[in-house]
Amino acid sequence: MLRISKIFFWAIVAVLLAWQLPWLYNFFFAKSTKSPFTLYSSVIGDFAVIDFDEKDIIYTDLAGNIYTEDEFDTVLPTFYCRQLMADGRFPDTICGVKVNPHQVQVENFHARYSPSDINKPKIGLYALLESMSGRVDLQMPDDVFRITNEGIEFIDMESNTINEQKSQRFTEMMLRKGFKFPATTLSGNPTDRKEYDEGYVILDAEHKLFHLKMTKGRPYCRAIELPEGMTAKHLFITEFSSRRMLALISDTENGLWVVKRPTYEVVKTGVPSYNPETESIIIMGNMFDWTVGISDRESDRYYALDANDFSLLKSHTYDTPDSSIVGLTFTSYNDEFVRPRFE
Repeated sequence: MLRISKIFFWAIVAVLLAWQLPWLYNFFFAKSTKSPFTLYSSVIGDFAVIDFDEKDIIYTDLAGNIYTEDEFDTVLPTFYCRQLMADGRFPDTICGVKVNPHQVQVENFHARYSPSDINKPKIGLYALLESMSGRVDLQMPDDVFRITNEGIEFIDMESNTINEQKSQRFTEMMLRKGFKFPATTLSGNPTDRKEYDEGYVILDAEHKLFHLKMTKGRPYCRAIELPEGMTAKHLFITEFSSRRMLALISDTENGLWVVKRPTYEVVKTGVPSYNPETESIIIMGNMFDWTVGISDRESDRYYALDANDFSLLKSHTYDTPDSSIVGLTFTSYNDEFVRPRFE
């Protein structure tokens, strides 16, 4: 018995050392290389960069041109729209297009997704808001839904009972549109803190794409045709102010696609590769271009896309080697599970 206790004790010590020693080293000695703030500018046709040295902030571009802070505002007029308005310097035209501040602000958007958004436990219960209530403010519903092998079920949260009539209406509508139960994945933004609601984009059992929402208490379901040979895998509903797109899609080949509104056309972007399960992404868009930043442990890759056809305009990569050492951890940036792993 004593021998077993000693073995157990030293096993615990070994686990603690494998856990804490790398953590202490990384805490005191590891340095993370962070890439500078980088945003594409259609004004100069290049990436504009804000970098820092020990004392100063440097405003530049990849060609090596140096700007003052005021000059840099005009290089990124959509990003610094409010500053230019406050200074009375907002231009009448940008890239030959007549613009006004309201138009620019409506078209600007920002999106960020990390691997933990994908690799996390799924509850399987979702709230479906009323998208055409006639009121300015959205309201959270009194029920939630789940999708089973037989159909969609709406559950009243107060009584914990299934609303059979509502469930039947939505199930019949989805079946008429060709939906095959159960769903493989879905994406929505169930909150009332947004301008409007587009419900959910859903992949059914055959990996066909559908748009589901509720309008005036009635189900709205539409099948979205995917390009031939493309198999959708991960979905990200957008709900940006401009309402020019419905969702982003990544496919099984790590391609990035856009579902346009109101046509529901699915268009592939010029981003060469994006794996949502292992890479984080940030998209900063305006009426002229998008800047797409994709990061993993080794690099930060930036892609400039045309805002109209999503073609690739320019790309740039920063190498960001991680100097931390491998050790035992129980959490990870890539998911929300707590389990032992070596990273």
